[in-house]
Amino acid sequence: MWEGTQARLRTALDGGACLGVVWLTMGGSAVAEAAARTRPDALVLDLQHGLYDRPGLEAAVGAVSAAVPVLVRVAENGAAAIGQALDAGAEGVIVPMVETPAEAAAAVASARFPPVGRRSAGGVRPLADLAGYLRGAGAAPAVIVMVETARGVENAGAIAAVPGVDMVFVGTGDLAISMGVPVAGPAHEAACAAVLAACRAAGRGCGIFTADLAAALARRAQGFRLVVTASDLAALEQVFGAAARGFRGG
Repeated sequence: MWEGTQARLRTALDGGACLGVVWLTMGGSAVAEAAARTRPDALVLDLQHGLYDRPGLEAAVGAVSAAVPVLVRVAENGAAAIGQALDAGAEGVIVPMVETPAEAAAAVASARFPPVGRRSAGGVRPLADLAGYLRGAGAAPAVIVMVETARGVENAGAIAAVPGVDMVFVGTGDLAISMGVPVAGPAHEAACAAVLAACRAAGRGCGIFTADLAAALARRAQGFRLVVTASDLAALEQVFGAAARGFRGG
């Protein structure tokens, strides 16, 4: 169960290690609960492209062990989307399609209470112990902004330098589409490396979306500080596919 007086994600990010997260898109609190039992560094609940709605998000966060922090990839860079994710009990947000320092600053403002930002206090969980929440997970929720366009790459250094931005996260798929190049091709890899270098120069961590454990390990070796070790959709496809192939060949 969520414990808002703690700030486990903030502690982990400040520790400087690479975090291996499990990415969940299919919705449902049972999936989140089962994934949390494997003790990843964090769970990511995807509200941009995933199937979670607001009641489903509340249920999923409530089902997750307090030992595992929850990040939410919000649907958009807006005060309502970010505030609702944090009200549900997320310890941080991943904000998509950030292309400028101004957009990054807006994301930070939406995640922080006044006088630093403009987040409104509310939500069933935070209000159960607002004072404790303001000392713990609500004091400085993690703000991770996604760079996933050619314009975002150009502005990566300035985005990373925005006060309150904890990490820049490379969205590899949309970046490839924006650039008109294949994922993992030379131009795409150069862009990913440029974002990583810009983050290092700004003293910020840099994460990147990875499709599987092998890719996660490779990106960790390159210096990325948040990678995806597994996703629910890919895991199901792999298990079901292996079973189907094994049965047909048996």
